[in-house]
Amino acid sequence: MDPILWKRRLFSLCVVFFIGICSSDRAPDYTFVHDSASAPADLYYDYIIIGGGTAGCPLAATLSQGASVLLLERGGSPYGNRNIENIANFGAPLADNSPGSPSQSFVSEDGVLNNRAKVLGGGSALNAGFYTRAPPDYVRDAGWDARLVEDSYRWVERKVAFKPPMQQWQSAVRDGLLEVGVSPYNGFTYDHMYGTKVGGTIFDEDGHRHTAANLLEYAQTGRTNVLLHATVHKIVFSTAGGKRPKANGVLFEDSVGKMHTAYLTKHPASEVILSAGAIGSPQILMLSGIGPKNHLSAHGIKVLLDQPMVGQGMADNPMNALVVPSRKPVEVSLIQVVGITRFDSYIEAASGVTFGFRPGASALPPLLSGLINATSFNAGIIVEKIMGPLSKGSLELRTTDPRDNPSVTFNYFKEPEDLRRCVQGMQTIIDIVNSEALSSFRYEQLPVEALINMVLNSPVNLRPRHLSAAFSLEQFCIDTVMTIWHYHGGCQVGKVVDHDYRVLGVDNLRVVDGSTFNYSPGTNPQATVMMLGRYVGQKILQQRKSS
Repeated sequence: MDPILWKRRLFSLCVVFFIGICSSDRAPDYTFVHDSASAPADLYYDYIIIGGGTAGCPLAATLSQGASVLLLERGGSPYGNRNIENIANFGAPLADNSPGSPSQSFVSEDGVLNNRAKVLGGGSALNAGFYTRAPPDYVRDAGWDARLVEDSYRWVERKVAFKPPMQQWQSAVRDGLLEVGVSPYNGFTYDHMYGTKVGGTIFDEDGHRHTAANLLEYAQTGRTNVLLHATVHKIVFSTAGGKRPKANGVLFEDSVGKMHTAYLTKHPASEVILSAGAIGSPQILMLSGIGPKNHLSAHGIKVLLDQPMVGQGMADNPMNALVVPSRKPVEVSLIQVVGITRFDSYIEAASGVTFGFRPGASALPPLLSGLINATSFNAGIIVEKIMGPLSKGSLELRTTDPRDNPSVTFNYFKEPEDLRRCVQGMQTIIDIVNSEALSSFRYEQLPVEALINMVLNSPVNLRPRHLSAAFSLEQFCIDTVMTIWHYHGGCQVGKVVDHDYRVLGVDNLRVVDGSTFNYSPGTNPQATVMMLGRYVGQKILQQRKSS
């Protein structure tokens, strides 16, 4: 790996330690989870779900209540690996570039380091664990049944949502948010409300993560088959007699390189459902011949359906941050408190990693040095994520190998309103850093200007730096943008799928995951993605009964 890219990747692990990628809870006794190499050459199921992630697991568990379900996951199990098992071992999976890693790294064309999940449970095994629902207007705009949405959230929460402990750093940030006017205080709640609140977490009181894979505890054992290390190459269609294309199966490769075909049963309601995420779902549609005609032809893919909107509308909520070195110990904490502002920026915090700075030094080294420097001290981090975002990009294939990352452009801050929100969010962070609530943590010899320079001098991404970023928050946002792993789009409702998540122009195929979102739901999407799997699963079963 290029040494500069390596340094930036290493720094990203430092940030990840705060934002909270990875961990998993104790393994349930799933008798229906198998390695894909154990599968026969041909399989037959009522529903074939591609992707055992944040949406795919609850979707499979729900559909198994009334039909046979095959869930194909390209990665392995989150259970039993000590590096991803508990809260003390953050970051290790992101440093793991082995074939069995639960995370696959990529760099967007914007020069921002990113990751996609490759593990049962998906992004819920690789995130900060924050659990919060979508705003009511999001539910309304999506056209969802509010009562069924409520029931679906509660179904999820019975297995994976908890109230977090509130210790010194998180309490101080909460008080700082209120001090600078992000009010009222709404206490502990899963609901999305303006002001400051304590949200839920998927970490239990023992620090064990409960991922979407835990929702498979609801599954009917005799009707469910989960295959791990199953790499889907394409969806198979029937086009006999010039009729509208109809999905009838999936071609996948097992863990030892053998090919298998999973077919749908003859039931008229049987379907293939893509739940491979905002990167995987548009990628697999294109590999299956559904996408922009010229792009597919350029890769030698036979065009099944010219659909120019596949891969469009890609968006990633930009994150910017300040690290706050602390002169007293802070707890290890992930995202617990959030400030939901009226200017559409969300303020969050984490704590507990050490950095190699010498307080008061005239020239502070990059944040990277904290990972290799024996002289270190405690720190917290305060981040802001903007709502939306309004800026959109696109996804294209690089190769026809389903293991390869496609090319993704998010166009961070292309829309001026996104940049305005970031600037206001960063100004709010600065105000919190200077608040009375955080005064007991601050080094007097490290003013905000020094904290800004720490980030500017650190390899947070592959983007160029500008001298003006030291005094212009606009340029600071642009130069130091990072991901918070909330990317979405590529198979959006009304463009690629209808409001029942059926792919337009073909039969027996749906997409159910964050790729269908037009913008990210609230402060963190994972609760809503899990809810969506349950919600659509119930809708499908209702339709099945009437078919």
